[in-house]
Amino acid sequence: MRRAKNWLPGLLMVSPSILLIGVFVYWLLAQNVWTSLNVSTKRAVVGGKFVEKVQHAGGYSNYTELLGSDGYQHALWNLLVLTVVFMVGTMLMGLLWAVLLEKGVSAEGFFRSTYLFPMAVSFIAAGVVWRWLLSPAKGEGAVGLNQLFSKLGLDSLQSSWWSGDGRFTMAAMALPAIWQLSGYVMALFLAGFRGISEDQREAARIDGASEWQVYRHVLFPQLSPIALSALIILGHMSMKMFDLIYVIAGPSSYTASVPATLMWTQLFAQDDPVAAAVNATILLVIVAVVVVPYLVYTVKAESERD
Repeated sequence: MRRAKNWLPGLLMVSPSILLIGVFVYWLLAQNVWTSLNVSTKRAVVGGKFVEKVQHAGGYSNYTELLGSDGYQHALWNLLVLTVVFMVGTMLMGLLWAVLLEKGVSAEGFFRSTYLFPMAVSFIAAGVVWRWLLSPAKGEGAVGLNQLFSKLGLDSLQSSWWSGDGRFTMAAMALPAIWQLSGYVMALFLAGFRGISEDQREAARIDGASEWQVYRHVLFPQLSPIALSALIILGHMSMKMFDLIYVIAGPSSYTASVPATLMWTQLFAQDDPVAAAVNATILLVIVAVVVVPYLVYTVKAESERD
């Protein structure tokens, strides 16, 4: 009875949050999975009459149907290219900026604020600007970066950017995201650098280590937890990226399609909620494969530390 008195007030305090999460997260997830397994039909005209034709047979065949389609495989490839370029570019730029600021520069506050400013801008607002910068128009009608290259006499650098036909055109779509999130990664690494005592660096220098060796053998290994956290955060952000691609390329662009934008097309343009639910469930599984092992690792590390 005494134990119940101890935990009952706390349970009553958090019960509204538990209820809201249960309804608006887990129940909706379950409803989405149920929808993805449904049988769906569509009306078609045959011999001057409306007949109902099976659109999706239901069950796991809905998943094999979507995964086997060329459009979805194209969207998954675009997502892979976007994720890899975005994560690598953001991590490198963030680490570079953190190292430069960590070395001690004049007006550090100004540069730190400048690097962090893009993070305060929404993907929608940034996408409007980057849509102009990454305009595929070339020659006399070029604008944005292509116009800049033309005025500098660097016409060979002009590109179709995200609207090209190559298999790596989504790499250009990662540029705005790299610009926007590099400051966030810089802040993480900079905090990690500042958390390492100067005594460790001095001890390494006394032992004859060069500045590069100090970073490689003393500083960088201690930043691995921060790097892992940044990779997980960036990875799941890129997999769910919708607004930036929506603004720059539009929701119906096949060239720049990813599962998130394809879901919009399936649900609204094609009026196919079953396919959209299948797409959403697959995307949820992909994100879970990335995030859940990290959460398990974090809980295990904290329990070992305690």
